[in-house]
Amino acid sequence: MAVDYTVIVVYLAGMLAMGWWGMRRAKSKSDFLVAGRRLGPVMYSGTMAAIVLGGASTIGGVGLGYRYGLSGAWMVFTIGLGLLALSVFFSARIARLKVYTVSEMLDLRYGGRAGVISGVVMWAYTLMLAVTSTIAYATIFDVLFDMNRTLAIILGGSIVVAYSTLGGMWSITLTDMVQFVVKTIGVLLLLLPIAVVKAGGFSAMKAKLPTEYFDPLGIGGETIFTYVLIYTFGMLIGQDIWQRVFTARNDRTAKWGGTVAGTYCLVYALAGAVIGTAAKVMYPKLPSADTAFATIVKDELPVGVRGLVLAAALAAVMSTSSGALIACATVANNDIWSRLRGAVKRDAGEEHDEVKGNRAFILVMGIAVICTAIAIDNVVEALTVAYNLLVGGLLVPILGGLLWKRGTVHGALASVVVGGVAVIGLMAAYGILANEPVYYGLILSLAAYVIVSLATPATDAAVLATWRERLTGRDAEPVSEPVPVHQ
Repeated sequence: MAVDYTVIVVYLAGMLAMGWWGMRRAKSKSDFLVAGRRLGPVMYSGTMAAIVLGGASTIGGVGLGYRYGLSGAWMVFTIGLGLLALSVFFSARIARLKVYTVSEMLDLRYGGRAGVISGVVMWAYTLMLAVTSTIAYATIFDVLFDMNRTLAIILGGSIVVAYSTLGGMWSITLTDMVQFVVKTIGVLLLLLPIAVVKAGGFSAMKAKLPTEYFDPLGIGGETIFTYVLIYTFGMLIGQDIWQRVFTARNDRTAKWGGTVAGTYCLVYALAGAVIGTAAKVMYPKLPSADTAFATIVKDELPVGVRGLVLAAALAAVMSTSSGALIACATVANNDIWSRLRGAVKRDAGEEHDEVKGNRAFILVMGIAVICTAIAIDNVVEALTVAYNLLVGGLLVPILGGLLWKRGTVHGALASVVVGGVAVIGLMAAYGILANEPVYYGLILSLAAYVIVSLATPATDAAVLATWRERLTGRDAEPVSEPVPVHQ
């Protein structure tokens, strides 16, 4: 294992070096939070693919392939579909807004007052997303070093917090690009063909497994529909995804670069399912499907290759973890803390270093993520809570604001509150993993949005005019404060 250890240690040291280099480029708030809005097509595509394909897509995707066969690709496939939909239909408009958070977009569209409540919901989502990624370190470091779970979470989490705190989005962008390359080599070019060959090829796999393992819909129509509802729509509205859209050099880069990344996700989805199916042939009685990835890597790969593939798994986890962490800190600082500090500090003429402030928030949120990950053991439940809150609470007011000009700030607030409370209550009643919370939560959120919007005065014409100007890209100044409500 000495060679494998060397590969991993060099990789981790490289991540910290990237963080240090990124710190030298992060001179302003724009540099620190959105990489100066300067990413070209190649870097944008690579980093976008890196953030959406995390530990759940890699380790979890292989596990679903082990359990269901080729239809296990649907979870990651719906993530790719969501990224494609975002890139083709919405990313250009989102990039032109020149904001930093989803809540700033809501303030701009509705005329203020939606920011804090929507920020709290988005903060909860990004926090839980970062937690689920951080928990995954325990699985990887257990395979590598037979390490205690708590120590593994602290080690992996600390490295991500360190490079994210140092250089913000520039550091995360540089590390994500490396992680994208490592994942492509480790999973697609090495693990996939080796797993298929070790399983005897596709003909042997078909002969040894039930036919439903090769049924594209074998996982079940209801499960696929739920994946679309949670992951495809979740891709359209998550702060972690939008913050990457904000890094694009222009709207063309956001559109076409995102389309390339979404297509890559579809390929990655199928690869994970095939690897899991091959693992089922080689290890038909594993105690847990989620151990399929680690087992095949540990037992079937040669020295050196094994280290590179485990580095690919680490890359997958770290890219999602760092993206969720900076999103969580950005929301906490810009949408919650800055608004709660409010006019008192600004009226006093207080000036502060925005890069330093955002760096401090990443550090604080990173510590909170590590502590929460140590306390929580169930990754699937944590991820489900995150996406249920996001989709149930924010999907309707965000898409409504982009597509329906009659939507009002009162309708948006009602939608966030009703949808969020409904999802939480229904998860308590039906169970966290049930489908009903997101189904009924969405219906109630939509009803509240439409009814309250129609029952309240339309959004002020001046607010809508400002919104339309920003959408066309004519007003390029970023939003730094909530848009005031026009009477």
